[in-house]
Amino acid sequence: MSIPSKRSNGTQKDVTRLTQRSAEYLLNLPRSFKRIILMLADFMISMVCLFFAIAARYGYIDRHISMPALAFYALLPVIGLYIIGFYKGVARSFFDAMMGNVLQLFLVLIVIAQAVLYFGLLPGMPRAVPIIYLFLFFIWLWNSRLTIRELFARWLGQRPQRQLNDDSDNVIIYGAGEAGKELLEGLRNSHKYNVVAFIDDDAQLTGAYVLGKRIYGSDELVNIVSKLDISQVFLAIPSISRAHKRQIIDKLQGISIKIKELPSLEEIAEEKVTVSSMRRVDILDVLDRQTVEPVESLLQLNIKNKCVLVTGAGGSIGSELCRQIIKNKPKYLVLYELSEFALYSIHQELIAKVASKENYKGIEVIAVIGNVTNEGNLLRVLKRYQIQTVYHAAAYKHVPIVEHNPFEGAINNSKGTYHCARAAIEAKVETFVLISTDKAVRPTNVMGATKRLAELVCQGLSQDRNNHHTCISMVRFGNVLGSSGSVVPVFTRQIEQGKPITVTHPEVTRYFMTIPEAANLVIQAGAMAKGGEVFVLDMGDPVKIVDLAKRMIQLSGFEVKDEAHPYGDIEITFTGLRPGEKLYEELIIGEDNVEGTDHPLIMQAMESSFPLTEIEKTLNELAQKAQHYDVDWLKQQFYYFVAGYQDGTPTEKLAFNDNKTIKEVS
Repeated sequence: MSIPSKRSNGTQKDVTRLTQRSAEYLLNLPRSFKRIILMLADFMISMVCLFFAIAARYGYIDRHISMPALAFYALLPVIGLYIIGFYKGVARSFFDAMMGNVLQLFLVLIVIAQAVLYFGLLPGMPRAVPIIYLFLFFIWLWNSRLTIRELFARWLGQRPQRQLNDDSDNVIIYGAGEAGKELLEGLRNSHKYNVVAFIDDDAQLTGAYVLGKRIYGSDELVNIVSKLDISQVFLAIPSISRAHKRQIIDKLQGISIKIKELPSLEEIAEEKVTVSSMRRVDILDVLDRQTVEPVESLLQLNIKNKCVLVTGAGGSIGSELCRQIIKNKPKYLVLYELSEFALYSIHQELIAKVASKENYKGIEVIAVIGNVTNEGNLLRVLKRYQIQTVYHAAAYKHVPIVEHNPFEGAINNSKGTYHCARAAIEAKVETFVLISTDKAVRPTNVMGATKRLAELVCQGLSQDRNNHHTCISMVRFGNVLGSSGSVVPVFTRQIEQGKPITVTHPEVTRYFMTIPEAANLVIQAGAMAKGGEVFVLDMGDPVKIVDLAKRMIQLSGFEVKDEAHPYGDIEITFTGLRPGEKLYEELIIGEDNVEGTDHPLIMQAMESSFPLTEIEKTLNELAQKAQHYDVDWLKQQFYYFVAGYQDGTPTEKLAFNDNKTIKEVS
């Protein structure tokens, strides 16, 4: 067996370099020069095709053919190609759509030629010649452009990217359809990504090639990732379902690899993003949770052509509620918010959205700075804009912060809800919906207790004999992904910075839902209310926070650092439960006190309440007790009103306990 010499290898490399330099030289020529070269080449081949068409028709080569006449007739299709813009395109980015235009042009030319021949304007020319000629010329155009594209792809796009940039990533594209092809085209000249193959679920495509890249079956995904040193997987299926996406992610479980996806078809259609815009996989896709399509009639019942007010409009839930409300075309949308910056941000976003879409014309978005404890101001705003629907999302919700500021939490969350709901009743608002939390169920923290007290306020006011106009209800749900209180943004920031992920306890579990879905379900639940209901959203199965952290690390392309993997990238550290934090949360107080509704993801909890007069007595004493910082009194009220309440932080451990000195606190 002969062994290739170093000299032959060197010669091969020289040839490769020469071809690459030639390709780069041609690419760098002015566009007009390249267009002239292509037109001249097509004109010469057009003459050859016409010559052979005549020879094929007669069965012999006529040496007496007039070359000027041949050149004239061969030039006509080239002129036609120029007119339809064939030469304006980039040959190395040749697409089938343009060849469809060429085919239409040639059909028109054939019809014209047949008409000319029929009337005897070209005596001696057989009628079959134009058909044979244009067929041959079409074959040339198709194959020449494909060849140019493939040659440039081999010379430039397919050379090993790591030779150009050692930091480039080997990636595979999952989905060999049109989106996958377009994505590959967009990454051709990228020095950051080196596309090495396609993966597709269609078994009939296995082994085929798309733009020079082999297609592998979906069952080969894990092997290909290891075999080809893949660092990223791009999901190029814009219409992919969440279940299908989760199946792909589950196949790669335990492998440290980045998974990115194309935007949705809706975002591409609305031109918010392009096909080449890749983004991280939604963390919801690794959770065992299914969503259902919203009921349009429920979404619009309390919003369409009505005047709507959202308290806490600048918060995570409040701002998303506003976005969903705008989609359902209210008459007025009043944003009620204490934070000027948060109010400005959501107001600017919404007025820009209203101005950009024709079907949103006429919707007025009003920004109001205000505190929910100011009942007089609330009443003025409700009457001024004739508000019909109120979504009360304003609340302090960070457990540790409220734990160390108990009176501020109680005044804002409980007393604020009381003032807001009372103002709504006096202004004869039709619907009032309180946004509550799963932490209100058997709470071990002040925040949860204040929210349960807020629920009791709404239950009491709903049963009040003086309330004949306002339907009051409550919607309770767990953590929302991406909110200011969610662990996901914290984990994302820690991973990006390469820091350890901090989890409070290895057994802590939480329910999760996306902000848009939560807001969507809140609106639908409020539309089903008759008065006094506590609606509970189906949050799916609870998720261990440590498992969520591990999946986020792996989806970011890193390896978890632990005892089994001492050389991993990011470790998970346990900091201990925070003040008032529970290992797990619940959504209902009594397992037997819940029933279904017409919506599959919305349940109704049947829970006990207190007379409004008892609750009002406590709320009226809040301000006075706050002056003396009587936290023991406040917690005694929680013990009385809030079922299952447990004091998660003794008074002496509070950061702002009056009995502590500055030195002790620090």
